[in-house]
Amino acid sequence: MSSALLGDDADLLLRGGRIHTFDATDSVATAIAVRDGMIVAIDDAAEALPAREIVQLDGRTAIPGLNDAHLHAAWLGARWPHLFFSDTPPEEQPTGRLVTTAGERRSALRRAWALLAELGITSYTEPGIGPGEDDGETGCFGTDMLESYVELHREGAQTSRVTLLRLFGTIDGESSLEDFAAGLPVPPPTTDPRWLAIPGVKIFADGIPPMATAWTSAPYPDGTTGHLLTRGDADPLSAFQQMIALAAGRGLQIAVHATGDRSIEEFLTALERAGETPPPLAPHHVVHGDLATPAQIRRAERLGVGFAVQPLIAAHTHSWAALQLGEARVAAAWPLAEMLSSGALTTVTSDAPIATPDWRPSLDASLALLAADGRADDAGTRRRLLRTMTADAAIQDGAASWKGTLEPGKVADITVLDEDPCTPGRPFAALRVERTIVDGRTVFARG
Repeated sequence: MSSALLGDDADLLLRGGRIHTFDATDSVATAIAVRDGMIVAIDDAAEALPAREIVQLDGRTAIPGLNDAHLHAAWLGARWPHLFFSDTPPEEQPTGRLVTTAGERRSALRRAWALLAELGITSYTEPGIGPGEDDGETGCFGTDMLESYVELHREGAQTSRVTLLRLFGTIDGESSLEDFAAGLPVPPPTTDPRWLAIPGVKIFADGIPPMATAWTSAPYPDGTTGHLLTRGDADPLSAFQQMIALAAGRGLQIAVHATGDRSIEEFLTALERAGETPPPLAPHHVVHGDLATPAQIRRAERLGVGFAVQPLIAAHTHSWAALQLGEARVAAAWPLAEMLSSGALTTVTSDAPIATPDWRPSLDASLALLAADGRADDAGTRRRLLRTMTADAAIQDGAASWKGTLEPGKVADITVLDEDPCTPGRPFAALRVERTIVDGRTVFARG
């Protein structure tokens, strides 16, 4: 894949390969022209523009830049290369305080951005940074980390676009209505939302099925059903409902960690009770949604609520979850096929550093979930999965008007692969990322 510097009517021209635009008709282009970080022309119109730099794809395939809509980049950068689901023995896993100084926080973010660029990821959602974690164990989720994000953002140091959700509780733990109500009125820092958007909040509703802490309708083997993690007012449910009402009343995006069917049900009910509120800055969504029922998925679609799911974590925890849920219930868990068929907004995400940030194993795990539901590995299925990490992830970010597809007027965030990812048969994991372009600028090139 060669490049050459020529004229000046476009900054960059990509040509000589297959370009999946993922526009409304899933059109395939042969050339894209970029000026000032924006796509200005495709196909013949692009070829007609003199360009300062030409990248010859030499038969390779370009797609919109990948967008992981649930990835803890600060934590990932501080832990890398250690993942929770990896070959690293427990005794070698990092523990305790991972970052303490401003330099360590900045280095963690830069390390994550470099890794994501190598993986072809151009955008991600950082799901939970805020004062609830100021005394947290790792140092990766408090307001100091938010300040480091803002500092690097204002320095123009980003190579990934970031959607960041504020957190007024603790990661995987409790939050109080008092802290939530006190934190919401504090305005987020002023930023360029195309690089660092802060549209909403993250709330932890419950735990996870393998630990018997997801809030469920049917009991676990020990007779318990899990519980809500919200605290305050008369009871946890009332506190949860009031948190949803407060955030919705401010027009904020609400992302709720909810894995049990009861926690999902109460989130949807709370949104309905919030009634006519300002339109959120970006769609509300359920994070994980492991035990979402078909009725809940249809209800979420009607409400415009999405799901951010992790099929690779489902693969890692399937047998563990079966011990708590039983084979019949676990067979209905992680209903990716139902979500995709329903039309509910669905994004496939990693939850790194729990699992690898590499999107390719996640999409292979998605194919396996769909195959178990009778879906074929064909071009249509692969395009649908790729859209969950491009066009659909941009919708979740509230940014579909300017990113997520390769069309004139959109930002030039592009991932170049060695082969066509829509061709059935070859595992996604066998694809190779050749080049990553963010805002028209190459941030990674192989070799």
